[in-house]
Amino acid sequence: MSDSNILALLIKSARPVQWIKNLSLYATLVFSGFFFYDPPDGLSYFTIVTLAAILFSVLTSTVYFINDIIDYEADRQHPVKKNRPIASGKLPKEVAMLAVVIGLSVVLLASFWFPVFFRLMLLGYLLLQILYATKLKHIPILDVGSIATGFLIRIYAGAVVVNLHMNVWFLLTVISASLFLAVGKRQSERTLMKNRAEEVGPTRKALKRYSQRLLDQYTGMFANSTWLTFALFAFQNEIDTPDHRFLNLYTYLPKALQSQKLLMFSLPFVILGIMRYLQLVYENNRGESPEKVLLTDRPLLAIASLFGLAVMIIIYVLS
Repeated sequence: MSDSNILALLIKSARPVQWIKNLSLYATLVFSGFFFYDPPDGLSYFTIVTLAAILFSVLTSTVYFINDIIDYEADRQHPVKKNRPIASGKLPKEVAMLAVVIGLSVVLLASFWFPVFFRLMLLGYLLLQILYATKLKHIPILDVGSIATGFLIRIYAGAVVVNLHMNVWFLLTVISASLFLAVGKRQSERTLMKNRAEEVGPTRKALKRYSQRLLDQYTGMFANSTWLTFALFAFQNEIDTPDHRFLNLYTYLPKALQSQKLLMFSLPFVILGIMRYLQLVYENNRGESPEKVLLTDRPLLAIASLFGLAVMIIIYVLS
């Protein structure tokens, strides 16, 4: 096998498309109003979080190698995962193990540039993923809870690396949204197994413990809690940017018309996004890979883009 083929297989196993999840490290930076903040000494907050996101991406890719090695036998029986480089035998396990050693070494050495609490976030994420791959993904409820915890660690990592505060309602929004995505993933996996007439047991034991009715209840519960907690966050969030590089709307409005609740105008995009994702899960069975759905479904991508644009304009232009 040529070096170019091995490199291509390594990149495929690293799953770079999954790096989109690490954009969540920017969440606290964006909603705190410090996205453009450039302290007089040191790097800008945006640069620091970007470096942290890159390091997290290296760690997440390394974790995927670990997962594929641990799940080798189970993935070989999965209708889709059997085609992965390691499960199919195209990428030797020895090469994958070498990639794990290199990845963990890079993360360990680079992490000493960051604050100690960020290093703890990296360690916590690694331990969680190893525990998930070996135990938790086979235990109902704990499996989706582990996925939500992974997102929560990312949010905290992005906050501690620049020492910013997170609103409690924002944290609840993240928890609700990640549980919503995790349950949607289980919905699609269950449908996939049923349609392929495969035995669920060897590939994902926990799926046998989720009835369709139970998954429907979970989906509705977390879909509602996601937009409700974001609504409470948007209504209560006080925007306080460190400097005003753009237009400050409140300078030109009488006090009777001033409001710190402009972020509520982004709520319709959250609701539309949830509705579209539910449609994709139930009508198109496309929830197994949320990151691919976001990147390939044009309506959902447009909604997400408009949401991001609305948030940036409200916080950094009108506030």
